[in-house]
Parts: sequence; structure tokens; C-alpha cells
Amino acid sequence: MATTDSTSEQPQFIVSNGNGSFSNSPLIENSDTNQIIVPDNRSWKNFFTYMGPGFLVSIAYIDPGNFETDLQSGAQYKYELLWIILVASCAALIIQSMAANLGVVTGKHLAEHCRNEYSRGPNFILWFIAEIAIVAADIPEVIGTAFALNMLFNIPVWIGVILTGFSTLILLALQQYGVRKLEFVIAFLVFTIAACFMVELGYAKPDAREVTKGLFVPDLKGSGATGLAISLLGAMVMPHNLFLHSALVLSRKIPRSVRGVKDACRFYMIESAIALTVAFLINISIISVSGAVCNSSNLSIEDQMNCQNLDLNKASFLLRNVLGKWSSKLFGIALLASGQSSTITGTYAGQYVMQGFLHLRLKPWIRNLLTRCFAIVPSLTVALIGGSSGAGKLIIIASMILSFELPFALVPLLKFTSSKTKMGTHVNSIMISAVTWIIGFLLMAINIYYLLDSFVNLLLHSHLKFVAKVFLGIIGFSGVAVYLAGIVYLVFRKNRKATHLLSLTTPEEDQQMANEQGNGSMYCLPREDIVSMQLPQRSSPAAELE
Repeated sequence: MATTDSTSEQPQFIVSNGNGSFSNSPLIENSDTNQIIVPDNRSWKNFFTYMGPGFLVSIAYIDPGNFETDLQSGAQYKYELLWIILVASCAALIIQSMAANLGVVTGKHLAEHCRNEYSRGPNFILWFIAEIAIVAADIPEVIGTAFALNMLFNIPVWIGVILTGFSTLILLALQQYGVRKLEFVIAFLVFTIAACFMVELGYAKPDAREVTKGLFVPDLKGSGATGLAISLLGAMVMPHNLFLHSALVLSRKIPRSVRGVKDACRFYMIESAIALTVAFLINISIISVSGAVCNSSNLSIEDQMNCQNLDLNKASFLLRNVLGKWSSKLFGIALLASGQSSTITGTYAGQYVMQGFLHLRLKPWIRNLLTRCFAIVPSLTVALIGGSSGAGKLIIIASMILSFELPFALVPLLKFTSSKTKMGTHVNSIMISAVTWIIGFLLMAINIYYLLDSFVNLLLHSHLKFVAKVFLGIIGFSGVAVYLAGIVYLVFRKNRKATHLLSLTTPEEDQQMANEQGNGSMYCLPREDIVSMQLPQRSSPAAELE
């Protein structure tokens, strides 16, 4: 049985001093308060101890950005793009499980590995890209919450944008009651969203045969469908989610035996599968409701116009007109739950990214305020100038930005989890590595194709002079070349840093690696338990001064 007496435990992590030597300082500060301890025994009851991180992560798959792209997908292409959700959900399960494994096995999350592996220049660029991804993910959450407040309480969108910047601070106060309670709150919100859309399905009554065909028969017609497909992928597999999941699993104190680590990886995969299945059903429900409503035979002229450019705000009025007042209210409740829970996980992701890349910790409310400011300024500007239609388009743009930035989080994750020097016996199998690399290359290929296709069409159909087109073409293709060069660098650069942890391998391999490293003392410490990673608000004063 794991013990809570941290004072009697040996430090488990070996931290480099930067000069090739290693100290016995714990990598993550220990805190007896709020630890979630997994018993050192083989029992399915342990599975409930691991429940939680997957639901926090699943929120990113059902945030307002997903709502927006799902609604447009159903309105414009009915059920034809449902297969994208199925493919993205399966890919997400594999990728998120890898992120969880990285944290469980190594005791470090993805951002920390990037900081240790890459030199200062590439590390800073990766941090900057990750921060842009967090802001891009936060924009739909701000706008979505504002729309929800407008639907439920008739608050103007621009005022809702301002209010949502402060509402998250209230929910963040729940952190002081512990990680477990916060996880229960998030899980409750996820199931609230699911319940709302299950009822919506009962109102809309989509054709089950057509929905099944859309799920299992791939169809992608035209650049418009390609753009929406990329938005769906960007809204589903978010880059900052990889950083988040690899860090959240460190909130558990697991047995550091070979069996204990293996059990933790398996239970986290099962937990992620349950949470992502719920998120998958919600996304399918949104597209099905939108497709059924916008293809109804009794739509008015105004409702038909709304379906041509459907956003979150128009969807509420459309549902009210076609399905009734309660349908609109249910949609507003689901959207509010989605927006508020997404901002909490976004704040966590931002904290871990900043702490991992820059070794800098901020209080949650300060971190939230910074992210909110960067997201609120464009959201408020667009809401004031372009109204709800402009805000809806901003959500699509933000989702596409996330899709383009995905390789800069996904490629390092694939490299690290496929490296035996970092993962030991828990390294990805050849089959998993092949599947994930194929998924990664497909995502990158789709992004690059759409980027080039849109840019060429923009140049050809613009009314600019020839010289201006040539100038813009040079700038645009140079940007694409830099984008490709960055991806190629990450793909072909060899990992150079080994992960010096105790439970990566079997005891015999531990001794062999120790002899090869010329520092046998690194592996002579007892392999007991991993200390729980402190959530941002629990940082010790000593850690904040580092």
C-alpha cells in the first residue's frame, strides 16, 4: 500500500544540474495535501482512482469551437462529414493515450520534455506556438459563453464577452477544494452537455440510416468541405490538449513498479476511451441535429437563410423556430457548460505550458487573466464590428489555426514516446508508431493542401495588380516553406536526451543503462511512488522562487 508519509521517502527523480552531473532533488515538489494515492495491488477498484484526467481532456473535444464547426457541417453537408468525427475520435484516443503514457512513465509532461530536449531557440518557438494555440482555443470559449448568456438571459454578445473573462475565476475557486472535486464538477458538466443533446436528438429525429452512412462512408466534396473537415480536425485534436493530458496524469501517486506503471497506462487508456466516447456521441448528436433541422421540409425562408451560414447564435433561434422554445434553452445550457468548463482546462494547459517551457509558474488567476485578455480583444472587436456572424467566422478561423499548429505538439510527442531512451520498455510498439505517424502525416498533408489551395485561389481571383500578386505569392510561399522546414526539423532531428528515471525498465536493464551512463548511483534509489504533481495554485513558495 502506498504511504502518505513523504518525509520518509527517497527522492525519485534525478535532475540534471546542467553540467552532466545529477542531483537527488525531486523533479516535482511533494505535497501531502490533496494527494490521490493508488493502492499497490491488482484490483479493478483502482480504475476509479484514475478516473478524472480523461474527462478534463475531453472537454476540449466538445468546446464551443466544436459546436460551431459541427453545426456548420450538419447545415451545409448534412451527415456527409460524420466520418471525420469518427476518424478524429479514434486518432484522438491513440494520441491522448500516448500523452498520458509519457507523463506516467517519465514523470515529466510534454512541455518539460521539449524544454530538456531542444535548444533555446527551437524551445522558445515551440512555446510561442503553444501559447498561440491556447489563445486560439480560448477565443471560441469566450464567444461561445457570450452566445450562451445571450440565449439564456438576453445579454448582448459584447457584454457577454466581457463577463466571461471574469466568470472563470469563480469556477477556478473550486480548485482549493482539491483536484478530485474539480474533476467531478467537470465530469458533471460533460454529462450535462450529453443529456441536453440526447434530448435534442429526440426533438430533431434524424434519419438513423443516413447517419450510419455518414459515419462509415467517407465523402469530401469541394474545397468548402475540405475547409470544414480541417476545422473539424482542428477543433477535435487540439495541440494544447497533448500538453494538458501528459501533465494531469501526474496528479496521481502510483506504484513505481513495472506492473504499477503498466496498470496505470492501461487504466488511463480505458478512462480516456470512456470520456472520448461521450465526447464523440455529443459531436455526432450536434451534427445530426443540425443536419436534420436544416434539411427539414417545413423551414421558413428566414430559417433557410440561417442554415446557409449557421453559427452558434443563429442555431439557438433556428432550434426555437423549428423544434420549440425548450430546444433553444437546452442548447444554451449545453453551450454555457461547454464554454465554462473549457476555460478551466485551458487555464490548466496554459499553466503547464508556461511552467514546462519557461520554468515559470504563475497564479491561476493571473494566467487566466493573461489568456483572457489575448482572447477577449479580438473577440470583443469582432463582436462589436461584425456582430454574431463575424464572431462565428472567428471561431472557424481559430479552429483552423489549431489544426495548422497541431504538428508542433504532435511530432515531439510521437518522437518522445517512440524513443526507448525516454520510455524504456514502455516505448510505442512498431504498429502504434506506424499508425500514429500515418495519422500525423495525413493531418499535415491535409493542412498543407488546403493552405496552398486557398492561397492560390485567393491570388487568382483577387483584383490586385500583377506585381502585388507576385509579391504576395513570394511572401505566402516563403511562409509555407518555413512551416514545412519547422516540421521537417522536428521529424528528422534525433532525440539526444535520455530520461533518467527509475522505473522505465526492468531492474537488469536499469543496471545495464547505469553502467553505460557511467553513473551507477542514479539507479540505486528505491523505486517507490511518484509524487503528485502540484496543480498551479498549490505551488510551494520554494518552487515559485526557482
